[in-house]
Amino acid sequence: MKNKQLWINQIKGMCICLVVIYHSVITFYPHILPQLTGNATYLAKLWVYGNLYLAPFRMPVFFFISGFLITRYTDQVPWRGCINKRVWNIAWVLVLWGVIQWLLISHINQWIPGVEHNPASNAAYAETLGQFAFSMLTAGTSLWYLYALVVYFIGCKLLHRYKNLVFPLLILVSVGINFLPTPFWGMNSVIRNMPYYAMGAWFGSQLVEMMKLWQVMKRPLPLIAALVVALALYFKNVNLPLSMLSILLIMKCFFTMEQKFGSSPNSLFNVIGSNTIAIYTTHRILVEALSLVVIGMFNQHRLSSGVEIAILLCYPLFSLGLCTLLGLVMRRLSKIATGDLLFTPPRGLVAER
Repeated sequence: MKNKQLWINQIKGMCICLVVIYHSVITFYPHILPQLTGNATYLAKLWVYGNLYLAPFRMPVFFFISGFLITRYTDQVPWRGCINKRVWNIAWVLVLWGVIQWLLISHINQWIPGVEHNPASNAAYAETLGQFAFSMLTAGTSLWYLYALVVYFIGCKLLHRYKNLVFPLLILVSVGINFLPTPFWGMNSVIRNMPYYAMGAWFGSQLVEMMKLWQVMKRPLPLIAALVVALALYFKNVNLPLSMLSILLIMKCFFTMEQKFGSSPNSLFNVIGSNTIAIYTTHRILVEALSLVVIGMFNQHRLSSGVEIAILLCYPLFSLGLCTLLGLVMRRLSKIATGDLLFTPPRGLVAER
């Protein structure tokens, strides 16, 4: 990857770290909160509420960068030149790892009981093949980001000639889904994040160039005013303005840091950003197992109060480290043992398509 693109990859690395932390928090803290007291309760709630408030900074910039990176495919490359890479490759990973997650997490929940799950809440918790298929079709899976990438790419390529008309409609639908949601949480997430990907795919080049020339400190008042309005709307359940501001601010931060301090292909965020799919697909399995083990320790009161506090303080970061390592190892093993079949479809299948 060229140096001028490293800051983009590092943003991807930051985003996948936030995703892993998000899943680490929701699979652990809510299940032990009722039994906690004193400072332990405050620590757990700090992670739970902090996780919620990070929402405008997690997926929006992730989707914007994903859209920005496929800009030329939407208006320059014909369908035949991009259908394999932008649709079938991602669909392969989505289906393959959807099945792997379902099989492994189902067994993990049998081996390490302790938390009951609604079979309809996630494809990974499905009790029948029909439940699993329905959840996957309605984006009710931890892999809904991949589902969204396929849908977004097809939509953005089909509609790129009408982008100036369609984009405002996407914004309205994205805001409206907060007040009139569908019965499917995954589909709600897909609909809510549509404008960020489309903004990257259709207007990303112009916005990135504007961001590079933007001198934040020379005219801070417009930014402060925009942040105040965006925060006010955020607390009214309209987080789109804050998310769009966060995209620009995060890009500006990473771009400026690269300009001032340089960047290396071997930097932590760049290595993680280069392996986002491997970390994204594998982390939920480890998070599920790890949370069940630690929840069991809390339920059986095996731990001293000092150890409990340490776990409550550091658990998401510890989980992040393990999940990152697992993703990197799995990608390496996939390349060595299967020709990267775990993350790339068989050549014969793609060629046939």
